[in-house]
Amino acid sequence: MIAANNTRSTNNDPVESSESSPITGAANGSSRLMRQFGSLFQPAAQRNDPAGYVEFGSISEADVHSGRTLGTFAGVFCPVALSMFSALVFIRVGFIVGNAGLYVTLLQFVIAYVILLFTVSSVCAISTNGAVEGGGVYFMISRTLGPEFGGSIGTLFFLANIVGCGLAISGCAEGLIQNFGPTDGGDVGSIPDGRWWRFLYCSSINTVMLLVVLIGAEMFAKTSMMILGVVVVCLLSTYVSFLSMGPMEVAIPVENSLVQNATNKALGNYTGLNMTTLASNLYSHYGQDYTSSGNAVNFAVVFGVLFSGVTGIMAGANMSGELKNPSRSIPSGTLSAVLFTFLCYIALSVLMAATTSTFLLQNNFLFLGPVNLWPTFVTIGILTATFSTGLSNLIGSSRVLEALAKDKVFGSLLNFVVKGTLKNNPIAAVIASWALVEAILLIGSLNTIAQINSVLFMLSYLATNLACLGIEITGAPNFRPTYKYFTWHTAFIGMVGTGVMMFVINPIYASCSVTLCLLLVFALHFFSPASQGAQWGSISQALMFHQVRKYLLMLDSRKDHVKFWRPQMLLLVSSPRSCCPLIHFVNDMKKGGLYVIGHVKVGEFSENDSSNDPTIEEYTQWLSLIDHMKVKAFVELTLSKSVREGIQHLIRISGIGAMKPNTIILGFYDEEQSKDFFEHENSPYKTSEFDDNGIKLFPFRRSGEQKSLLPTDYVQIIDDVLRMKKNICLCRHFHRLDKQMIARSNHIRYIDVWPVNIFEPKNDDPFDVVSQFMMQLACIINMLPVWKRLELRVFLCESDPQPEPSAPFERPAEHRLSLLLKSLRISASIHQIPEWGKDMDVPRHRNILKQFTSQSDSNQVMTEENINRSKLYMQRVNQIIRDKSNATAVTFMYLPAPPKLSTIDYKEKCHHYLDLLTELTYDLPPTILVHGINSVMSTTL
Repeated sequence: MIAANNTRSTNNDPVESSESSPITGAANGSSRLMRQFGSLFQPAAQRNDPAGYVEFGSISEADVHSGRTLGTFAGVFCPVALSMFSALVFIRVGFIVGNAGLYVTLLQFVIAYVILLFTVSSVCAISTNGAVEGGGVYFMISRTLGPEFGGSIGTLFFLANIVGCGLAISGCAEGLIQNFGPTDGGDVGSIPDGRWWRFLYCSSINTVMLLVVLIGAEMFAKTSMMILGVVVVCLLSTYVSFLSMGPMEVAIPVENSLVQNATNKALGNYTGLNMTTLASNLYSHYGQDYTSSGNAVNFAVVFGVLFSGVTGIMAGANMSGELKNPSRSIPSGTLSAVLFTFLCYIALSVLMAATTSTFLLQNNFLFLGPVNLWPTFVTIGILTATFSTGLSNLIGSSRVLEALAKDKVFGSLLNFVVKGTLKNNPIAAVIASWALVEAILLIGSLNTIAQINSVLFMLSYLATNLACLGIEITGAPNFRPTYKYFTWHTAFIGMVGTGVMMFVINPIYASCSVTLCLLLVFALHFFSPASQGAQWGSISQALMFHQVRKYLLMLDSRKDHVKFWRPQMLLLVSSPRSCCPLIHFVNDMKKGGLYVIGHVKVGEFSENDSSNDPTIEEYTQWLSLIDHMKVKAFVELTLSKSVREGIQHLIRISGIGAMKPNTIILGFYDEEQSKDFFEHENSPYKTSEFDDNGIKLFPFRRSGEQKSLLPTDYVQIIDDVLRMKKNICLCRHFHRLDKQMIARSNHIRYIDVWPVNIFEPKNDDPFDVVSQFMMQLACIINMLPVWKRLELRVFLCESDPQPEPSAPFERPAEHRLSLLLKSLRISASIHQIPEWGKDMDVPRHRNILKQFTSQSDSNQVMTEENINRSKLYMQRVNQIIRDKSNATAVTFMYLPAPPKLSTIDYKEKCHHYLDLLTELTYDLPPTILVHGINSVMSTTL
């Protein structure tokens, strides 16, 4: 509980002071400050500070922008536009219009782009709220939601990019086979076809992408700009063809077995601009998908196909590490690319519906080639769009993998990625991504994996919206994005929209992806380095703060009711080294209530003292103690001129609102030898964590050292607690408590309650407030698994002689106690102490003993004879209790109120008060002396 500047503490005297930590010299202090803060004046790349906080120092623009060469158009607009075009623009729009009809197609594009627009708003809000480093979406989510969610979503986003790259490569290979391979089922073609031939083509395309990415991001940017130019030219040729080409018939592919066989050459009509054709394509005509064995097409299938083609909004964010100005480039580049692709898709859908019959749209997904003025342009468009999408996914996956490795999310597993970086280009990450894409290509058919890919992208979008929604709800003052069109409404709609669409696309894959994400969250929570959460900040802490503050304001102490009372403990500890079992025991006794471990450091906070408040440095040590002890407790430290004054501070300031301690727990004031549980060989609390270069943290009073707290001070502390209207418990012999032995031993069988005020015994003691509070605490302990097998015993000590009852009637006091326990729903056995009323001469000693309590008469003077008689009486009572405690785990006893300050010979009475308590509890099991001041039990429903 308490630490003084020049004294030490003891286990069983938690209110006693202990030594403070040695004060280091100026040189040591300076070096420590340099170690702590020197890294802040280094460039971000050198100090590995991905959080991107603004620091004041001599950081030049060259340091900040080292390795960043891309602008908005090359770094964001081109990758996003190409990724959102992919294969959809030339292959799948006809399938969508032919089945869903123009009205539903336009509706689906609006729905998809509204969801994308809200998600882009969240991306823009995060990217304009601070420095964005490499890793794109992973970086944003991890620095917002914390390492567990960030690492799990980042891993899934990495896998999504890998699968997306494999899908794009396969689409590119399909385009090659369609145009240069065997036609009409024959064997003639410029290039051969077959499973392993296709794998060879895919591997070749993948290797070409690898070479482009290895050259660097600048080469990728130049490549993407060139490819986007080619795709736009090819798309313009398609628009021109729709406006200029007249009616014609287009052959249905041989592989379409739904309408075609070997002897029947089916044809579809291309009418050119025609109002009748437009009218026939306005409404839905869901049919069958000839590329998937005739599976039925519906709204969900069509929307899944549409959305899988426009999941490239993060392509620009993935390049955040190479952008000159991510905060400006990501919003403007992404939004402009989204608008551009949306207009292109709308125009393409309308032109298709106005020129092409429903039959042709449903049965030939590559009809754009035959109806184009220059058919080769469509082939080039398909190949370049798919190649650029695969390229974007490959470089995006490598950057996410690099960010995961730098953050050590998976420990040392990805160290090879960090070591394999050359001139800011993650060579090892690129090669690892390339190898995984090769493994995906070995699977062959990727139709099923394509849906998983879409779901994984959707899950990353959902997490991005969730991150922004959480920050906005918490009202964090440091969340001030310069992007002005973001609100919590946009984040909420984006989150709900992406969540719903995940399950619309495929509920099974969506459920599996969410489950995998949660498993990764739990795995990273338990196995990843815990320091990352403190380094980045976690939104969970902000959300908890927001909710806790709200409910604390709603928790009104004026509405407290005894039915819902629970103990809220303040344990005063001098040195935790010597009272580990007590700390654990109080944790068991709190019953889900507030538990605060308090410590007083004796000293003065002088204005002339240039050193910091010593409690600030020690606070982290106490938090580490909480982690080591595995208890659910808070820590409160204070600096005070005296122990007594410090305890008064702690009682007043501990807790907040209606959550304030109502029970104060102190160690007993005695001379027993302390035990260091951190060093004892057989101690379950053994650790070297609190040994700092030979200096033991939390020192305690050794044998022979003088106590810093006088007996009078200790008794005054007890009196202070009661006058502050708090319950109090004094704990003795808890260094003997062994919960492991209690759990496995058949010898330890009881929890004992002695509800009698030894200093002023009466027959109605079992029914007063103190006794009920004592039984309440014993009942709480008896509810826990380790203690549940123990029997609760209540000892009835009748002070005045009672006539023997005629069977089968009970004694009046026993009967009343039995009814009380029954009404309080306490399962306990009642044990009479016959010798108490017969042999103890209680009435005679009652008048003597109350001299040492609050009932003492201020004009009554103690005599040596009365003092000796009282000690002998306590020894006899102690012997009775010891005889009953051979199999007892813990004993609860009645604590009488200490003598009043106004009595004469107060100091002497305090000494004798403590001496009598010492005699009473001598050589007992772990014992708690209890004094309650308020009713804590209810007999009503």
